[in-house]
Amino acid sequence: MREAPTAIHRGSRARSPRRARARRISIDASPAPILVASALQASVLVLNRAYVAIHVVGVKRALGLLVGDSAEVIHLEESPAAGERARQTRFANYDFHAWREMSELWVAAKAPHEDWIRSVNFEIQVPRVIRLLSFDRMPRRKVHLTRRSVFARDGHLCQYCGRHFPSHQLSLDHVLPRSKGGKTTWENVVCSCLKCNIKKGGRTPKEARMKLVQPPHRPKRNPALAQKLENPSYHAWRIWLDGVHWDLGGRL
Repeated sequence: MREAPTAIHRGSRARSPRRARARRISIDASPAPILVASALQASVLVLNRAYVAIHVVGVKRALGLLVGDSAEVIHLEESPAAGERARQTRFANYDFHAWREMSELWVAAKAPHEDWIRSVNFEIQVPRVIRLLSFDRMPRRKVHLTRRSVFARDGHLCQYCGRHFPSHQLSLDHVLPRSKGGKTTWENVVCSCLKCNIKKGGRTPKEARMKLVQPPHRPKRNPALAQKLENPSYHAWRIWLDGVHWDLGGRL
């Protein structure tokens, strides 16, 4: 089991049941946040109580968990003067109210890779990682095969003509057709454009005189998650996901 980073410190505000109830009432009465398109498309990594990555959720779900005191923000504290190793292991834990207060301090110096939510009275930064306060289950260790995950594994590249296409112009193709006993497995399904899919039909690539760009394979982790890690906005996720070979599912 992955251990929590040693350099963790708490946000400035301690929790108390009475205070939490009072604040929850005031939050419910406040104007609803205005979510901009970029913030709506963001994803939030969820850790269990033992600091193990278990899921990926959308912004609304993450904020709901924070407001309900079911989770806390785990924030990577950047320090320009510190070495690379120090920057990767320094984290701070914030409840929703402490996170909102910190956001007020940072709002004048927003970074390009950050997402923000604006309400009538305040702005709050979208957290990248949250930790559940009373959940100990471990994630699934099987990478599920879906249209989205196959497209992500193949990089939206048709495996026959080698061209890139948007999702709505792609389909899944069974290398060994199902009519010939082919199974729906990672090793037998590839990303194909509609034209190549029709051209191949119910034949094998050899019968259709078509070559695969690369043989299909089973990925070690969710391909859509691997794509997220290439985005600078989610560099903090690497601390929790490097070396992890399982499917976190959720919103990617």
